[in-house]
Amino acid sequence: MTHPYWPLWDLVVRTPRLELRLPDDDQLDALAALAAAGVHDPSEMPFSIPWTDKPSPLLERGVLQWNWRQRAEWAPENWSAGFVVLVQGEPVGAQDLRGPTFAEDRVVSSGSWLGRAFQGQGLGKEMRAAMLHFAFAGLGAVRAESGAWEDNARSIAVSTALGYEIVGSKIEPRRGQPARQLEFALSRKRWEANRRDDIAIEGLEACLELFGAVTG
Repeated sequence: MTHPYWPLWDLVVRTPRLELRLPDDDQLDALAALAAAGVHDPSEMPFSIPWTDKPSPLLERGVLQWNWRQRAEWAPENWSAGFVVLVQGEPVGAQDLRGPTFAEDRVVSSGSWLGRAFQGQGLGKEMRAAMLHFAFAGLGAVRAESGAWEDNARSIAVSTALGYEIVGSKIEPRRGQPARQLEFALSRKRWEANRRDDIAIEGLEACLELFGAVTG
């Protein structure tokens, strides 16, 4: 183990196309610059929290501070893992995994984004698949949840392709206007039906306690 006091630094989820890691500060700087270069068409807002509306350098600082906050406030009973998505060592986006009550219910939720230069290449589905493998195969999750505005066709397509089902909807404000957000869920049984055998997790054992995933 390279980091005995914070073994999360050694955690890696690998697929044939990319890897997920908890970013160091150099990777965070690159991630912040990537976000500032553009994540979506400015006329659209795919996120529940409109963080991409902030001007530079507030947007970049927000990326850094959000990730630093996750580190500082991490607890086995309430954690949020902000993975950086790396393709050949280059940050291309972020894949978040949250378990605010995971130790009790084994339920996770997620969110993600890709730099615009890396969209349309199937990476959104690949990084979500990596995250789901980590949640179900690694942590023993029983359910994964996600959400998307009803006009976010790309996010909906990824969820549907990976087996999520629509379980509800709600009206939420988006840039000061009401909009409908669809609620998705993926059960462990449905995930198992299409489980991949080409995703690997490294450094997991030492991290299980930090995720509230130790049983017995």
